[in-house]
Amino acid sequence: MTAPLGIDWEALRNARIIDLAQGMQRGMPVSPNHPAYQMALLRRHGDMMRPDGGSAANEIIVTGGHVGTHIDSLAHVSHDGKLHGGIEATTVQSHEGFSVLGVDTIAPILCRGVLLDVAAVHEEEVLPPGYEVTAADLDAAAERAGTQPGPGEVALIRTGWPVHWSDPETFRGQSGGAPGPGVEAGRWLAERNVRAAGAETIAFEVIRPGAGHSVLPVHRILLVESAIHIIEVMDLTGLAEENVFEFLFILAPLKLIGATGSPVRPLAVVDA
Repeated sequence: MTAPLGIDWEALRNARIIDLAQGMQRGMPVSPNHPAYQMALLRRHGDMMRPDGGSAANEIIVTGGHVGTHIDSLAHVSHDGKLHGGIEATTVQSHEGFSVLGVDTIAPILCRGVLLDVAAVHEEEVLPPGYEVTAADLDAAAERAGTQPGPGEVALIRTGWPVHWSDPETFRGQSGGAPGPGVEAGRWLAERNVRAAGAETIAFEVIRPGAGHSVLPVHRILLVESAIHIIEVMDLTGLAEENVFEFLFILAPLKLIGATGSPVRPLAVVDA
């Protein structure tokens, strides 16, 4: 029997998965622009017993589409009232969400991923708050990796920011700032026509100390101008620890009709 798509099942059995998502729990860092994550058990074991002795528990989860590790749809950001492709945002939005460019229109992603470890380029465990990742940084990271992201691929930028995950105030960067790509680096990504770009902070791009999330020009460059999805709040520590720079990247958003974003669990598949 021929393997579908010519898949080498033996190689697949020997592959490993590196999880690139942060765990979701109450109290985790969340942007002030989005609701806090809440989860509570509605039914506990023993609340109801079946005649055969069985019991079940279940929970209620309240979250926003941009909470925890998540992907932005093209409907997430507009500029001068227009979404990607010049679509007037007001003509396609309602209380039910967006009739176009919602997160449900993002096809599952299966492609080559490339790690651009900017923290390692600077020989730092973590880049300082407010550090702007430049095009030169991305060139240096690509040279260090021995490869560059190309059209239809995913570029992941490591800053080391997950070391602050247990300190929500620092991680959010509202007052102290957070590292990330600036406009120059955003154009670097757009020029390579990647399918998506990911990073480890809440806002993806550089946040200056005291600036908060008031202006996000890299979101405009990627989402509105270039149709490049943004993946935020990733944890790229595992890739860096193992010096893995290219890998099979897998991500599938929840099929939330008309939503502007979705929690995700991105995975890197590597050779064991």
